[in-house]
Formats: sequence, C-alpha cells, structure tokens
Amino acid sequence: MPAQPNVLILGIGNLLWADEGFGVRAVEEFHRQYNCPDNVTLLDGGTQGIYLVQHVRDADILIVFDAVDYGLPPGTMKRVEGEEVPKFMGAKKVSLHQTGFQEVLAMAEMMDDAPEHLLLIGVQPVELEDFGGSLRPETKAQVDPAIDMALDYLAGFGITPEKREKPLPQESTIACPIMTAEHYENERPSEEAACRSGDERLLYDQNWTAPGDFDGEMEALLASEHGDQS
Repeated sequence: MPAQPNVLILGIGNLLWADEGFGVRAVEEFHRQYNCPDNVTLLDGGTQGIYLVQHVRDADILIVFDAVDYGLPPGTMKRVEGEEVPKFMGAKKVSLHQTGFQEVLAMAEMMDDAPEHLLLIGVQPVELEDFGGSLRPETKAQVDPAIDMALDYLAGFGITPEKREKPLPQESTIACPIMTAEHYENERPSEEAACRSGDERLLYDQNWTAPGDFDGEMEALLASEHGDQS
C-alpha cells in the first residue's frame, strides 16, 4: 500500500426511508465534526450503486456506513471487514441500493482494483417503512459510535482526522441543502398532512378476495359496457 493511501469514507442509503438513511447521516456528521487529510475523501453515495465503482476502484482503504439487516436486535451496530463485507451487503437486503453496491465491489474485484482494506460499519435498522421519516432514536444514537469506530480503524494506518473546534453548520457540510437533517426533520409535515405508510384505500383489506374467474369477469364487464354504448 502506498505511503499516502487513498481513503474513501462512504455513506450509502436512502434518506427518504427512515433508518435506511443511516449511512448518509453518518458520513455527513463525520464531515461536520472532523477535518480530514487530503488523501481522505468523504462521499455521500446515496443510492447511486454502480456509479460509485470508479470511486471504489481509486480507494486503497474503503470505509462504508450503511443500514444492514444482520438479523440482530434493532439499533445494534456491527463491524465487518475484508472479504466478509459483500456477504452482508447482499444476504439480507434492506433496499435495492445494497444489491447495486454489492455489484460495485464485484466489479472492482473483477478489474483487479478492489480496495486493499475494506470496513463495513452497519446498524440494524429499527424502522424502514416510513416514507419521509427520519432516523429512529436507537439508530441515530449509533452515529457517533460509528464515527469513533471509523476513526479507530483509520488510526491503525496512521491516519488521524483533526477534530474541528466547532462542528460545521449543516448548510456547510456535504449534505444536500434541502436534505440536511435539521431542515428535513424540522420541516417534515405531520402524519395527518402527509401519509407516510400508504393510502389506506389501497392497502390490503382482509375482507377482499381475488376474483374466481378474472378473465370471465372482465369479459362480462366489457360486454356490459358495450351493451350500454349500443
């Protein structure tokens, strides 16, 4: 590995689905709290999937923050290293972005450009089925410990980001201005104003049963409409 390795600290996930946004919030907070050396890049990877492959190929050391279904109690943080990482990124997917990122790692490996060192810092989500939702308290509480875990890992390579005297204001971070945590949470409409779990009129009703003869019923309906028109 070069004397000044290229380090990529990557947060992936979807902010719109509650705890699915853990990885993005973690890398945003890392940037707010720490000033990194020139060889360290912090990136909000969102749900870009395959478009991240060149960033991954350029990295000697890759740290990934993400919400991961480990099958553990909600809010549990777990670290996974090296060759084990792709297994956890794809075994139990909490969203489609994980499939995409698993492919990113596979492509980098195929091109013989995979990072020499790889660390996944994941948190078991508490809630995902909340469109427009924020991190649940148990998940949010793991952001700082996840950052500390990343710092300990970097220290093993002699890389020590400098703690800022005062965290950056959210509007000065790598976050999208309209999706900063403060803006996103404080201006979130109430559940009454914006349904976050689905339209009750379209949700499954246990009293509903599928047609016994769908094709027959459709033919009868069309025949009825044709008769009305004539």
